[in-house]
Amino acid sequence: MVQQSNARLDASFAALSDATRRGVLEQLGRREASITDLAERFHMTLTGMKKHVSVLENAGLVVTEKVGRVRTCRLGEGGLEEEAAWIEVYRRRWDVRFDALDDIIAELKQRDAQNGRKE
Repeated sequence: MVQQSNARLDASFAALSDATRRGVLEQLGRREASITDLAERFHMTLTGMKKHVSVLENAGLVVTEKVGRVRTCRLGEGGLEEEAAWIEVYRRRWDVRFDALDDIIAELKQRDAQNGRKE
């Protein structure tokens, strides 16, 4: 399970590392769009947009459906819960470290004030 989870996180963060793909997700958050529409919106070729959508789809962030000659894209069902949970663990660790640093700074300022030093 850990390896599968790591693979999903790796795929998600790799997909999110590109500004165009983040833009595609933002666009799809508003409404579904065809690959053609996305390519026009981002001023790129169909082939280029297909590659971006494929990366997002492999990460589970986007789902595509082909009807006739049109491939429509929409946000995936999973969302970013697992990725957000991973980030939250590290956010809490940083909060603890920054709180400890704040305590040290406050203690040093108090010592300086007691010793008559200015900031």
